[in-house]
Amino acid sequence: MPQPDEPIYCSQQINIPPELPDILKQFTKAAIRTQPADVLQWSYAYFDALAKGEKPPIKDRLEFQLGEPLEKPLTQGQLAVLHKQLGDRPLIELSSLEEKWKHLCLPKTTLEDLLRLGCFAEEIQWLHFLSLACSAISENLTLAMKTVCEILTKDLEGGAARIPFSLFKELYTYLANIDGEIPKEHVNTVIDHLNYDVEKQDGMVSPRNFMSDSCPPLSPNT
Repeated sequence: MPQPDEPIYCSQQINIPPELPDILKQFTKAAIRTQPADVLQWSYAYFDALAKGEKPPIKDRLEFQLGEPLEKPLTQGQLAVLHKQLGDRPLIELSSLEEKWKHLCLPKTTLEDLLRLGCFAEEIQWLHFLSLACSAISENLTLAMKTVCEILTKDLEGGAARIPFSLFKELYTYLANIDGEIPKEHVNTVIDHLNYDVEKQDGMVSPRNFMSDSCPPLSPNT
Protein backbone atom coordinates (compact mmCIF):
# COMPACT_ATOMS: atom_id res chain seq x y z
CA MET A 1 0.00 0.00 0.00
CA PRO A 2 1.19 3.55 -0.69
CA GLN A 3 2.42 5.59 2.25
CA PRO A 4 0.04 8.33 3.44
CA ASP A 5 2.43 11.09 2.37
CA GLU A 6 2.81 9.72 -1.20
CA PRO A 7 0.60 11.22 -3.92
CA ILE A 8 -2.05 8.95 -5.40
CA TYR A 9 -2.29 9.26 -9.18
CA CYS A 10 -5.40 8.56 -11.16
CA SER A 11 -6.71 9.56 -14.58
CA GLN A 12 -8.56 12.52 -13.08
CA GLN A 13 -5.30 13.94 -11.69
CA ILE A 14 -3.39 13.85 -15.01
CA ASN A 15 -3.76 17.11 -16.89
CA ILE A 16 -3.34 16.63 -20.65
CA PRO A 17 -2.77 19.91 -22.53
CA PRO A 18 -5.52 20.31 -25.13
CA GLU A 19 -2.99 21.05 -27.90
CA LEU A 20 -0.97 17.85 -27.29
CA PRO A 21 -2.97 15.51 -29.59
CA ASP A 22 -2.57 17.90 -32.54
CA ILE A 23 1.16 18.38 -31.84
CA LEU A 24 1.71 14.63 -31.83
CA LYS A 25 -0.42 14.19 -34.96
CA GLN A 26 1.60 16.79 -36.86
CA PHE A 27 4.86 15.28 -35.56
CA THR A 28 3.84 11.82 -36.77
CA LYS A 29 2.92 13.11 -40.23
CA ALA A 30 6.21 14.99 -40.48
CA ALA A 31 8.21 11.92 -39.47
CA ILE A 32 6.43 9.75 -42.06
CA ARG A 33 7.07 12.29 -44.85
CA THR A 34 10.70 12.88 -43.90
CA GLN A 35 11.72 9.29 -43.09
CA PRO A 36 14.79 10.33 -40.99
CA ALA A 37 17.60 7.82 -40.64
CA ASP A 38 17.92 8.63 -36.93
CA VAL A 39 14.42 9.22 -35.52
CA LEU A 40 15.63 10.34 -32.09
CA GLN A 41 18.08 12.89 -33.44
CA TRP A 42 15.55 14.20 -35.94
CA SER A 43 12.83 14.38 -33.27
CA TYR A 44 15.07 16.56 -31.11
CA ALA A 45 15.72 18.87 -34.08
CA TYR A 46 12.00 18.98 -34.90
CA PHE A 47 10.82 20.05 -31.46
CA ASP A 48 13.82 22.33 -30.92
CA ALA A 49 12.94 24.20 -34.12
CA LEU A 50 9.29 24.52 -33.06
CA ALA A 51 10.32 25.84 -29.64
CA LYS A 52 12.55 28.47 -31.28
CA GLY A 53 9.95 29.48 -33.87
CA GLU A 54 12.15 28.19 -36.70
CA LYS A 55 11.27 26.01 -39.69
CA PRO A 56 11.55 22.34 -38.68
CA PRO A 57 13.36 19.77 -40.86
CA ILE A 58 10.29 18.44 -42.68
CA LYS A 59 9.98 17.24 -46.27
CA ASP A 60 6.94 18.43 -48.18
CA ARG A 61 6.16 14.86 -49.19
CA LEU A 62 7.45 11.30 -48.97
CA GLU A 63 9.89 10.61 -51.82
CA PHE A 64 9.51 7.45 -53.89
CA GLN A 65 11.41 5.63 -56.60
CA LEU A 66 9.55 2.98 -58.58
CA GLY A 67 6.97 2.75 -55.83
CA GLU A 68 9.48 2.34 -52.99
CA PRO A 69 10.75 4.97 -50.52
CA LEU A 70 14.12 6.43 -51.54
CA GLU A 71 17.17 5.20 -49.65
CA LYS A 72 19.74 7.62 -51.05
CA PRO A 73 22.16 9.46 -48.74
CA LEU A 74 20.97 12.81 -50.16
CA THR A 75 17.75 13.61 -52.04
CA GLN A 76 15.99 16.54 -53.68
CA GLY A 77 13.46 16.59 -50.86
CA GLN A 78 16.19 16.94 -48.25
CA LEU A 79 17.85 19.74 -50.21
CA ALA A 80 14.50 21.49 -50.41
CA VAL A 81 14.24 21.28 -46.61
CA LEU A 82 17.70 22.79 -46.22
CA HIS A 83 16.76 25.59 -48.60
CA LYS A 84 13.64 26.39 -46.59
CA GLN A 85 15.75 26.58 -43.44
CA LEU A 86 18.82 28.39 -44.81
CA GLY A 87 17.81 30.04 -48.08
CA ASP A 88 16.57 33.32 -46.65
CA ARG A 89 20.06 34.84 -46.82
CA PRO A 90 22.78 34.75 -49.50
CA LEU A 91 25.65 33.87 -47.14
CA ILE A 92 25.46 31.32 -44.36
CA GLU A 93 27.87 30.20 -41.67
CA LEU A 94 29.40 26.76 -42.03
CA SER A 95 28.30 25.97 -38.48
CA SER A 96 24.65 26.63 -39.43
CA LEU A 97 24.88 24.30 -42.41
CA GLU A 98 26.55 21.60 -40.32
CA GLU A 99 23.80 21.87 -37.71
CA LYS A 100 20.92 21.60 -40.19
CA TRP A 101 22.72 18.83 -42.07
CA LYS A 102 23.06 16.84 -38.86
CA HIS A 103 19.41 17.44 -37.97
CA LEU A 104 18.38 15.76 -41.24
CA CYS A 105 20.63 12.80 -40.36
CA LEU A 106 22.63 13.25 -43.57
CA PRO A 107 26.08 11.64 -43.96
CA LYS A 108 28.91 13.85 -42.73
CA THR A 109 31.17 12.50 -45.48
CA THR A 110 28.77 13.77 -48.17
CA LEU A 111 28.90 17.27 -46.71
CA GLU A 112 32.69 17.13 -46.47
CA ASP A 113 32.93 16.07 -50.13
CA LEU A 114 30.71 18.98 -51.25
CA LEU A 115 32.62 21.50 -49.14
CA ARG A 116 35.91 20.27 -50.57
CA LEU A 117 34.66 20.23 -54.17
CA GLY A 118 33.31 23.77 -53.91
CA CYS A 119 36.30 25.05 -51.90
CA PHE A 120 33.88 26.48 -49.32
CA ALA A 121 35.20 28.04 -46.13
CA GLU A 122 33.55 29.37 -42.96
CA GLU A 123 31.17 31.57 -44.95
CA ILE A 124 29.25 29.89 -47.76
CA GLN A 125 27.32 31.24 -50.72
CA TRP A 126 24.18 29.25 -50.14
CA LEU A 127 22.88 29.04 -53.70
CA HIS A 128 26.28 27.90 -54.96
CA PHE A 129 26.35 25.14 -52.36
CA LEU A 130 22.75 24.18 -53.15
CA SER A 131 23.40 23.97 -56.90
CA LEU A 132 26.54 21.90 -56.30
CA ALA A 133 24.55 19.53 -54.09
CA CYS A 134 21.91 19.27 -56.83
CA SER A 135 24.62 18.25 -59.29
CA ALA A 136 25.83 15.60 -56.84
CA ILE A 137 22.45 13.84 -56.91
CA SER A 138 21.85 14.24 -60.67
CA GLU A 139 23.06 12.19 -63.62
CA ASN A 140 24.10 15.22 -65.64
CA LEU A 141 24.18 19.02 -65.63
CA THR A 142 20.80 19.37 -67.33
CA LEU A 143 19.06 17.33 -64.65
CA ALA A 144 20.99 19.22 -61.98
CA MET A 145 19.66 22.56 -63.26
CA LYS A 146 16.17 21.06 -63.48
CA THR A 147 16.43 20.15 -59.80
CA VAL A 148 17.70 23.65 -59.00
CA CYS A 149 14.67 25.15 -60.73
CA GLU A 150 12.24 22.85 -58.93
CA ILE A 151 13.69 23.80 -55.54
CA LEU A 152 14.03 27.54 -56.15
CA THR A 153 10.85 28.21 -58.11
CA LYS A 154 7.94 30.13 -56.64
CA ASP A 155 5.54 28.36 -59.03
CA LEU A 156 3.02 25.95 -57.56
CA GLU A 157 3.92 22.28 -57.46
CA GLY A 158 3.58 20.76 -60.90
CA GLY A 159 3.95 24.15 -62.58
CA ALA A 160 6.62 25.36 -64.98
CA ALA A 161 9.27 25.64 -62.23
CA ARG A 162 10.44 29.03 -63.49
CA ILE A 163 13.32 30.99 -61.96
CA PRO A 164 14.84 34.36 -62.96
CA PHE A 165 17.14 33.96 -65.95
CA SER A 166 19.83 35.99 -64.16
CA LEU A 167 19.87 33.35 -61.41
CA PHE A 168 19.92 30.51 -63.93
CA LYS A 169 22.94 32.06 -65.68
CA GLU A 170 24.81 32.49 -62.40
CA LEU A 171 24.28 28.93 -61.21
CA TYR A 172 24.72 27.29 -64.61
CA THR A 173 27.99 29.16 -65.14
CA TYR A 174 29.12 28.22 -61.65
CA LEU A 175 28.48 24.50 -62.18
CA ALA A 176 30.09 24.61 -65.62
CA ASN A 177 33.23 26.11 -64.05
CA ILE A 178 33.23 23.44 -61.34
CA ASP A 179 32.91 20.78 -64.04
CA GLY A 180 36.02 22.13 -65.72
CA GLU A 181 35.36 20.45 -69.07
CA ILE A 182 32.67 22.74 -70.47
CA PRO A 183 34.14 25.48 -72.69
CA LYS A 184 33.08 29.02 -71.89
CA GLU A 185 32.05 29.40 -75.53
CA HIS A 186 29.55 26.55 -75.12
CA VAL A 187 28.07 28.14 -71.99
CA ASN A 188 27.66 31.42 -73.89
CA THR A 189 25.97 29.57 -76.79
CA VAL A 190 23.40 28.06 -74.43
CA ILE A 191 22.72 31.40 -72.76
CA ASP A 192 22.37 33.20 -76.09
CA HIS A 193 19.91 30.58 -77.30
CA LEU A 194 17.79 30.83 -74.16
CA ASN A 195 17.67 34.62 -74.35
CA TYR A 196 15.09 34.36 -77.12
CA ASP A 197 12.66 32.40 -74.90
CA VAL A 198 13.37 34.53 -71.85
CA GLU A 199 12.45 37.75 -73.64
CA LYS A 200 8.94 36.36 -74.13
CA GLN A 201 8.68 35.06 -70.53
CA ASP A 202 9.25 38.21 -68.49
CA GLY A 203 12.87 37.36 -67.77
CA MET A 204 12.09 33.86 -66.48
CA VAL A 205 13.40 30.49 -67.63
CA SER A 206 12.10 26.99 -66.95
CA PRO A 207 13.34 23.42 -67.49
CA ARG A 208 11.07 23.23 -70.53
CA ASN A 209 13.29 25.82 -72.22
CA PHE A 210 16.72 24.29 -71.62
CA MET A 211 15.51 20.69 -72.01
CA SER A 212 13.97 21.43 -75.40
CA ASP A 213 15.38 19.61 -78.43
CA SER A 214 16.11 22.99 -80.01
CA CYS A 215 18.33 24.09 -77.11
CA PRO A 216 22.00 23.09 -77.12
CA PRO A 217 22.72 20.63 -74.27
CA LEU A 218 23.93 22.35 -71.11
CA SER A 219 26.97 20.11 -71.25
CA PRO A 220 28.41 19.15 -74.67
CA ASN A 221 29.04 15.65 -73.30
CA THR A 222 25.38 15.06 -72.44
